[in-house]
Amino acid sequence: MDEIDLRILRAYQAKPELSMVDLASEVGLSQTPCWRRLRRMEEQGLIRGRANLLDAAVLGFGVNVFANLRIKQHDEETLEAFEAAVRDHPEIVECFSMSGESDYILRVLARSIEDYERFLKKVLLHLPGVGAINSSFALKPVKMTTAVPV
Repeated sequence: MDEIDLRILRAYQAKPELSMVDLASEVGLSQTPCWRRLRRMEEQGLIRGRANLLDAAVLGFGVNVFANLRIKQHDEETLEAFEAAVRDHPEIVECFSMSGESDYILRVLARSIEDYERFLKKVLLHLPGVGAINSSFALKPVKMTTAVPV
């Protein structure tokens, strides 16, 4: 990957709405070489996909919850079952396997604290292998980005 590839990635992240002509112009290439480089980076897995970002709060999901989970059993079958179950719940927007005191941390979107409480009781506590959950509520987002610092 050279400096031109990095410029393409920076511009592509910052302005995903740019047409190929405008992206090429922004990075100082003609359209075809820019397209080829972008295509190569997609094939290499550097670009995983495209998404439109929605404002969760405007859509009524004003509560961000960070749930630290401990798993009772650390065998492969339990962990894989837990991870598969997490993927089935759209309210869980992020899940990370962790080192330290928690085995996983989840970011859950909820409409209210009561909504999260219902989700905790009906879903989270029943996920495979869950032993303990410690939930924290975000007061406000200070920085949220999907940009990778290239």
